[in-house]
Amino acid sequence: MAEILKRKGYHRILAIMIGSEGESPLQLIELAGRTAYQSRGKITPFSAEKFVKMIIKRGHESVIEHSAMTVEFNNVSRGFTHEIVRHRLASFTQESTRYVDKSSFRVVIPPDKDKDEKIVTLKLPNEEELAVSFQEWMDLNEQMYRGLRKKGWIPQDARQVLPIGITSQIVVTANFREWRHIFKLRTVPNAHWEIREVMGNLLKEVKEKVPVIFDDI
Repeated sequence: MAEILKRKGYHRILAIMIGSEGESPLQLIELAGRTAYQSRGKITPFSAEKFVKMIIKRGHESVIEHSAMTVEFNNVSRGFTHEIVRHRLASFTQESTRYVDKSSFRVVIPPDKDKDEKIVTLKLPNEEELAVSFQEWMDLNEQMYRGLRKKGWIPQDARQVLPIGITSQIVVTANFREWRHIFKLRTVPNAHWEIREVMGNLLKEVKEKVPVIFDDI
């Protein structure tokens, strides 16, 4: 039976860029940013936060590109990953349906939907009608995929029957400016429910780990 997931998508921060001598992300940004006016002499152990606040307030966000973050997303749908890879100023490595067998069906469903409600009536080839639920349709989908694999279809061929809700794993690396852009688009009320929830949880964590950079979002 296909496993139906509700609100199971989650993130894991793999890395946040620091300097070669242990500078924090904010200190690294200040070090790079002060190159413009040759003002590194003004750097103190406590000046980075004020400097970065000033940079963001003035809209000079190119400076915050000097630090970056890598995040892994799990239990998200292919629909989620189709959206995130549209952010072209980032690097992506995603689980491959060409090479990875997906016989263990795990599918994401909207949180407000009932997977067992017989909501759709199908007309069969013999003209009979059959009411099916989301769960039952995914179970049939799973059987088709597994059947194709048993008949010798390799994953890249059998994947043609995979639903967009099938789970995937993806690792994303982007500089802080691009992460700000991602958060601004993907955490607003009209963003897709899945990416909004996962990105919202990530935003809460990075506000704690990297203060100042994301506080205004």
